[in-house]
This record gives sequence, structure tokens and C-alpha cells, in this order.
Amino acid sequence: MRPTGVPETIRHWIGGELLDAADARTFEVIDPVSNSPYTKAAAGGTEDVDRAVAAARAAFPAWSRLSNRARATTLNRIADAVEARHDRLAEFESYDSGLPITQARGQARRAAENFRYFADVVVALGEEAFRQGEEQFSYVVRSPVGVAGLITPWNTPFMLESWKLAPALAAGCTLVLKPAEWTPLSASLWPEIFEEAGVPAGVVNIVHGIGEEAGQALVDHPDVPLISFTGSTDTGRHIIRSSAQHLKTTSMELGGKSPVVLFADADLDAALDSVVFGVFSLNGERCTAGSRVLVQRPAYEEFTRRLAERAANVRVGLPSDPATEVGALVHPEHYARVMEYVEIGRKESVLLAGGARPEHLPEGNYLQPTVFADVPQYARIFQEEIFGPVVAVAPFDEEDEAIELANATQFGLAAYIWTSDLKRGHRIAHAVDSGMVWINSHNVRDLRTPFGGVKASGVGREGGAHSIDFYTESKIVHVALGHVHTPRFGATS
Repeated sequence: MRPTGVPETIRHWIGGELLDAADARTFEVIDPVSNSPYTKAAAGGTEDVDRAVAAARAAFPAWSRLSNRARATTLNRIADAVEARHDRLAEFESYDSGLPITQARGQARRAAENFRYFADVVVALGEEAFRQGEEQFSYVVRSPVGVAGLITPWNTPFMLESWKLAPALAAGCTLVLKPAEWTPLSASLWPEIFEEAGVPAGVVNIVHGIGEEAGQALVDHPDVPLISFTGSTDTGRHIIRSSAQHLKTTSMELGGKSPVVLFADADLDAALDSVVFGVFSLNGERCTAGSRVLVQRPAYEEFTRRLAERAANVRVGLPSDPATEVGALVHPEHYARVMEYVEIGRKESVLLAGGARPEHLPEGNYLQPTVFADVPQYARIFQEEIFGPVVAVAPFDEEDEAIELANATQFGLAAYIWTSDLKRGHRIAHAVDSGMVWINSHNVRDLRTPFGGVKASGVGREGGAHSIDFYTESKIVHVALGHVHTPRFGATS
């Protein structure tokens, strides 16, 4: 059912005003249950991005000069406004993205926490000082970079927008946000949230549109010195190439094909719960999904059997149904891509569960959670990110083989290790090429820790003080405290 309050047209928000595209173009937005258009969004281009950047530049001096405490107070008001829209946000997010409503309900809380957390960080964060004996003193000054360009993905869009908005605002930047074109509905809540929180006009600007147009214009703009992007590795590569002309600072949180390394001595019940939740929650559309499960051979047959049984019992249904565990994939283009990988997997390995649309859901972008076993290292479903409820399982014998298989892709975002031998757990954690590792744990995030990957999974780190580092420039100031003893080149006496 369509939520109440959906705008007829989702418009840009530039300089504190809701605006149509400069050339009046729009694009259709569809819901993933019926794949039917339900609203339109302004189709931004170069002129719209120019207007947004100009508004952000005009607002920058006043916003950047505020004290950290003053900006933190505003961030906490934003968090209050987000939480006040909890139910509406969940309905918008579920309807627009296909996310099960029970999982969408956590997004407001997580988004609000991002603002509260970075409000705390920027107030508590100090700056470094150095003394060189009695002769010299040096200190570091942080300054916001300027106008930040934020480009966000379509999976859990509102929460991931907040993950970038909060530290950028806390650091003193003004910004232009380009939400994902497939899921712009929840972003339509930001203008009223920021107005209610008292964010000055022009500090936050939102330009909707297609990535190749609005996103490209933002990346190419000479007055946007910084780009933070979350999305596919191919798009990240393109953004980095485009940013090189203006030597922009970039943070790229890209794709993943994260391994779960499961030893025979592990708590198999806990590991099974973690694997099922980690790859099938959020419809499998999550960058940190443990989509390659490597199981030591003594436990392999039992674990794959139990995993297939659980996958077959996962409740696939309407996103609005509280009983649903996996909803509709976000868009028919993405659904077709995932289904193509399923067909590839049938030829490369052994299908144990899923692989087709549930019989009770004849329409919409639905897939029963899918398990492939005996997946060889060279297989495409082992190597390439699918970004759906599909998992590849492969056996290993010894620790060295497990490390080799874990590292055998271009990606390196997350890794999960299950073993009762903690010494071995730490050895594997240090040996796996990954930006983040969990030992005997599913994906529990701590906002203080760095988030990001290695290899094709990204460039840079965000989270905690790392985010403030990204949105600021550090300047070192050196001061002489006593007589300056400088070599006197060219002196005659």
C-alpha cells in the first residue's frame, strides 16, 4: 500500500527552497513490488548542481565559523527531528526500496544516532600540539574543506545519507547531496527535518537525478573539493578518474565479496545464525554481506545442509508485512542482474536452495534466498559481487587454504571468522586482506571505528575521528619561543 504523504514530485532542495529542475525535466520512480511508477523526481543536471554549489559556497563562511558546540547542538536537533518521523520514514523506505518493514524501522534510530554520535565527536575532538624543547612550539589547526559532494546508494538510503551528512556538517562543511535515483523517496524528508532543526539555508542542498548527469556534474564541479561516494566499484573507479583533473579528495566505499571462514571447531549454531542473517537480511543488498562461506571439510556437509534448510524457510513476502524476512529487490534492472547470476551459478556449482521466484509471489522483484555449494574459486559467483540473497559455499582443509580462498577475489571489505581457537582467529584476522574483520560475531558496528575496505573495496576510511579528518584540512603552525638560530648564508660578519 502506498504510504500517505508521498509527494507528487520529489523536488530539489537548494538554498532552503524546494525547486524543480532548471529545465523542468523529471524521471519516474517505481516501487519494487509492482514495478509501477508512483511518483516523479526532478532530473537534475549541470545547471541545478551549479545552483546548489553556489548556495553551499554562500552558506559556508557562517556555518564554518560556528563553534563546534553550536554545530553539535544543531546536529542533536536534527536527530530529534529524524526520530519524530520514525514511522513515516520506515514506511517510505520500505515502500521505495523493498526493505522489509521490520528492518526499515531501525533506520530512523540508526540515522539519528549518526547525528548524535558525530555531535559528540566534534565537541570532544582535540587538536595536536608539539613542543621542541624550549625553542619551538607547534600546533595543528583543523579547517573544514569547503563544499562537500555526497553521492549515496540505494540500499538503506536514508541511513547511509545520514552517515555522510552528519560528519560533514559536524566538521563545518556545507554540502550538496545526490541521492540514488532508484530510491529518492526518503530523501524527500530531509528538507523538513533540516528546517525544523534550524539548519541555515544553503548549508545542505539536495539535487536529485541520474548518476551520469547530476552525479557527474557534482564530481566535475571545480568548486567541490571533496567527494564521498558509496556504491559500485566500477562507478568508484570512474569517479576517481574524473576527480583527478581537480585533484579532489575522495572517499570511496565500494563493493564487497566478503568471506566467512568457518572452522570445524566453531559454534556451528551461532555461525549458522550469523551467516543466514548476514547474507539474507536487507534483501542481501548490503556491501558487507558474508556472501562467500568457506567451511572446513569436517563440518562442510552438515553446515551446507543446515544452511540450505534455513534458506528454504526464510519468509519472502510483501515488504509491508511484519512477518517478511526478505522483501522485494530494489529495481527490475537489479533483479534481472541477480537472476542472471543465479543462472550462471547453476552452471558453475550445485544449487541447494532457492534460485527462483517464490510461487506465492508471481509479480515483483522476489527471489527465494539461494544457496550454491561446491563453488570453485574461479566461478563468477565466487568472484563477483551479486548484491542479492545469494550465497556461495566452498570447502577447505587447512588454515593456509582458508586464507588463500578468503583472499582470492579483487575485494577486501569485510571478513567473518568462526573458531573456538582464538589464537587461530587472530592469525586469520591478520592474514585476510580486509578492512574490517569480525571474530565469532556478526556485523556489529561501532561508530568509533574506521569503516572501509582494501583492494577494489574502496579508498580511505570513515567513522569516528577518521570522518572528521576526511572533511577537514590540517594545518601545522610553528612558533619560535626563543632566539632563532638560523645559519647566516651570505653574511660577511
